[in-house]
Amino acid sequence: MKTEKIIGTVLILISLYVGYLGIDKVSNNSKEVKVLGLEIDASNESGKEKGYLFIGIAVVLFAGGLYSINKK
Repeated sequence: MKTEKIIGTVLILISLYVGYLGIDKVSNNSKEVKVLGLEIDASNESGKEKGYLFIGIAVVLFAGGLYSINKK
């Protein structure tokens, strides 16, 4: 019973780290520049997709961690 809570806590901590990496990846791959009143969007779509994938994995890990902690 105690190992389930430890595993759940570890999963939650890993999910927070992976979520941070995902948010960082999304924000670093989308840049906007304004030149003479024109807005130029220079974004890397594949980098954004990887970031969204990391965020999705983080949500699944977080849900698994919560399930492991609350399991009786």
